[in-house]
Amino acid sequence: MRIIVVGMNDKTAPVELRERLSVTGDELADVLATLRESRTALESVVLSTCNRIEVYAVVHSARAGEDYLRTLLARRAGMAPEQLAPHLFVLRGYAAADHLMRVACGLDSMVIGETQILGQVRDAYLAAAATGNAGMLLDPLFRRAIQVGKRAQTETGIGQNAVSVSYAAVQLAKKILGDLRCCRVLVLGAGQMSRLAIQHLQAAGVTELAICNRTLARAQQLADEFAGKVVPWDKLGDALGHSDIVIASTGAPGFVLHAEQVAAALQRRGQRPVVLIDIAVPRDIDPAVAALGNAYLYDIDDLQGVVEANLAERERLARDIERMIQEALQEYSLWLSEQEVVPLIAAVRAKGMAIQASVMASLERKLPDLSERDRKLLHKHTMSIVNQLLRDPILNMKALAASGSSQELRVFAQLFGVTEEDVRQWQRGTLWEDGETVLSPPVGFAEAVQRWRASLQRGTNADAEGAARPLHPVLR
Repeated sequence: MRIIVVGMNDKTAPVELRERLSVTGDELADVLATLRESRTALESVVLSTCNRIEVYAVVHSARAGEDYLRTLLARRAGMAPEQLAPHLFVLRGYAAADHLMRVACGLDSMVIGETQILGQVRDAYLAAAATGNAGMLLDPLFRRAIQVGKRAQTETGIGQNAVSVSYAAVQLAKKILGDLRCCRVLVLGAGQMSRLAIQHLQAAGVTELAICNRTLARAQQLADEFAGKVVPWDKLGDALGHSDIVIASTGAPGFVLHAEQVAAALQRRGQRPVVLIDIAVPRDIDPAVAALGNAYLYDIDDLQGVVEANLAERERLARDIERMIQEALQEYSLWLSEQEVVPLIAAVRAKGMAIQASVMASLERKLPDLSERDRKLLHKHTMSIVNQLLRDPILNMKALAASGSSQELRVFAQLFGVTEEDVRQWQRGTLWEDGETVLSPPVGFAEAVQRWRASLQRGTNADAEGAARPLHPVLR
C-alpha cells in the first residue's frame, strides 16, 4: 500500500481553475462518498481551501491511484484528464506525508507561516474521520500533522510577525500606543487595503471605527460590514480631531491630508499624540506632517522594511519547523513498523492468556473449595506473571520491527511456538481449546497480517544482518 496526494494549489493553477475544483461544505460529503465507494482509494481525505484542492489517499497501486484521482478531479473540472494534468502535482510516500505536514505548518502557503491553514487541515481530517474515509494509515498521519502544526505555532510563534502591509500598520500602532481597545480609528479610503486594515484593527480589539471616503456609498458599505460609522469627506477635519490613529489608503493622485489639517486637529486634541500610517501609493499624507510635534507619521516604505524583516524571520523559523516535521515523520514511520508486529504480539499475548486460563481451570478442579476472593487473587497473580514475562519480549519485538529485522522476528515466533494458524485464529477472534473470544483484531488487521506473512517469507541477507530500514515501505 502507498500514500499519495494529487492536487493543485496557487503555484500550479490560476484561481479560475481552482474555483472549478473547489469543494464546498455541502459537496464534501458526496466527494468523500465517491472516494469511499471506489475500489481504488482505500482511505481518503479531501483538503479544499481558496488556494488549494488536494486529495490524500491510500492505494494498493500508486499508478492506478494517481490515474483514478486525476480522472476524478478532471471530471469535476469538466475537463479531459490530459488538459488538467499540467496543473496537478502528484506526490508519493514520504513526499506526500512531508507535504501534508508542511501544509499544516503553513510552510506551503502563499504567505509562509500563516496559521489559518491548520484549522482547515483539521476540518478536512475530521470530516474524513466522521465518514470512515480516514483509516489505519491516514488517521494517525493527519493527527501527527495537526500536532506538529500546533507545535510549530506555539514553539516558534511564526505567525505572529506581520508579513502584510496592512497587518504591519496595525502592529506598528500597537507598539506606539499599546492596547488599541480604547483607541478611536479613522480610515481614509474604502478599498481592499482599507478592508484588510480594518480586519486587523478589529482583531486587535478596536471598536470605535470611522470610515471616510470621497464616494459615500462605498464608505457606507464598508461601515455596514464592520459596524463602523461613516464620515462625510467635508467633515474630515472634525474627524481628525477625535482620532488616535489614522490609516490612509485612498486611490487619490495626490495628498488628501496636509500638515495644516493635522496641526489644527492636534490643537483641538490638546496636543495628544496621533499616529498616522500612510499605506497608499502615491502617498495620501503630506510628509511635512512628520515635522509636527505629537504627530507620528509612517509611510509604506517604513512598513515594507518591517514586512521584509519579518519575512526573513519567518524563513529562519521555518528551518526549525522543518526539523519538527522530520521528527514527526520518523515517529510515524516507527509507528507503522510497530504495526507490522501487531498480529505476532497479539498471538503471543493470547497464547499466554490461554495458558493462564488453563492453569486457573486446573487449580479450580484440584481446589474446589476456593472462595470467590481466592479465585480472584489467583487470577490476578497468575495474569501478573504472564504480563511480566511478556513485557520485555513485546518491547523487543517492536524494536526489531522498527529496525526491519524480520529474521529475528521469525525466531521470536518460533521461540513462542506461534504459527500462522495461531494468527488466523486470532484474526477470527477465537483461540485454542475453549474457543472463547480473547482479543478482537484492530482496524486494518488484514493488511497487518499480510505484511507479517510477507516478512516471514522474505529473509534477505540484509534482514539477517539486522540492517536498519530508514523509512517504512509505505513512506518510500
